[in-house]
Amino acid sequence: MALHRLKKNKLWIIKAVDRGTGRTVAWVTGGRDAATFGRLYDKVKHLTDCIFYTDDWDAFAMHLPPDRHVIGKAHTITIEHDNSNTRHHLGRMTRRTKVVSKKEFMVNASLKLWLALTTPAIFLHYQQQYLCTFR
Repeated sequence: MALHRLKKNKLWIIKAVDRGTGRTVAWVTGGRDAATFGRLYDKVKHLTDCIFYTDDWDAFAMHLPPDRHVIGKAHTITIEHDNSNTRHHLGRMTRRTKVVSKKEFMVNASLKLWLALTTPAIFLHYQQQYLCTFR
């Protein structure tokens, strides 16, 4: 019988996703607090012509400009879809996984690799490099 201890140091991934393309624009890892979200907002605040659609978490209201912030579950389907795909494709994101490391560095490295390989232009570049070894 396997006994699982209570996780004390949870690592949260907070992402920004472009609703038009479905692509992840930026992400941060850390605790589920306003400081972590503040780091994410610092990465995307230069995008002056976008609207931020979020749920009703207090940290969002603290950092996002009220005139560009829409609160509600109706517009969060894109980010939920992206979160679901991340959990599906990366074993380290699931509960009680046997994947070796959940260290923050490794989680970030896995996200970078997965996002690079799911971006068609980047994948095509590496696919062509790989396939040229068989010609």
